[in-house]
Amino acid sequence: MIRILVTYNLFREGFAELESRYDVTFPPDAGHSFTFAEVLEKIAGYDALCSMFDFPVNRELIDRATGLKLISNYAAGYDNIDVARALEKGLTVTNTPDPVINPTANLALALLLDTARRVSECDRKLRAQGRRMIVGIEENPGMPVSGKTLGIIGMGRIGKALCRRAKACGMRIIYHNRRPLCMEEETRLGTVYTSRDDLLEQADFVSLNAPYTPETYHIIGEAELKKMKPTAILINTARGPLVDEKALISALQTGEIHGAGLDVFEFGDHPLPELLEMENVVMTPHIGTQTAYSRIEMAKAVCNNVIGFFEKDRPVTRILKP
Repeated sequence: MIRILVTYNLFREGFAELESRYDVTFPPDAGHSFTFAEVLEKIAGYDALCSMFDFPVNRELIDRATGLKLISNYAAGYDNIDVARALEKGLTVTNTPDPVINPTANLALALLLDTARRVSECDRKLRAQGRRMIVGIEENPGMPVSGKTLGIIGMGRIGKALCRRAKACGMRIIYHNRRPLCMEEETRLGTVYTSRDDLLEQADFVSLNAPYTPETYHIIGEAELKKMKPTAILINTARGPLVDEKALISALQTGEIHGAGLDVFEFGDHPLPELLEMENVVMTPHIGTQTAYSRIEMAKAVCNNVIGFFEKDRPVTRILKP
């Protein structure tokens, strides 16, 4: 029988079909994950590995996995996997892009609106000051959204979903991508391709929706921040290392840009301390896909990739290159 090793004991409802078909091993305790050492010890006997986005499927593990045929990652991103080594060894690597589209695009728009209209800032002031908070027609002015320009860097599935949402808010959309979309799709989305430098100079809001690769590391750094408007707001729901966080802090402190909405951070799950002190920054702890529904749907997508790979009865979302 085909044997599947799952590194995490979470979202079991989504694994029902997989468990009905194969010999599936989960960590013994609900809500827990195997350590790297435990997976390294076990992996040789398994046909497929279902890994979480923060579990390192590195060269050492891949080389130890002598019987492995498939790595099914629970995430749209796959920077936790040495994809080059996996493909070199003849393994198939898959991810789960579709279930993350709507929740991540919704959060990007929420961060944009929150930062622009100072929602979280005003909420904090009301809670802390109560009736002492000054309320008046000239107090707490926000940034307008309708009629403003949103620049999307990375016009993949999530970028397109954000584009549709921003259009509904009355925004003008420009984008930068590795390759321009076809004319028909640009027309359908109501967006225009531009260079990254032109995007940074024109946009009132810049949203990062690109994958994390060696080429996208620090795509927003000191030089890029200097190109942005002093009234601009940066939104990042992609990956933390796309932004030079220290350069971002400096730009916010000196007024080079107006604000930021961040769901991800360069140095792990927490922002640098300076960001915590800034009223013009709205932050969430990497919750882009974190709704109960989407988490279960991601688990089902992991399982569909496994079943589709072995049974050839459904599509598989393969990663074709590093």
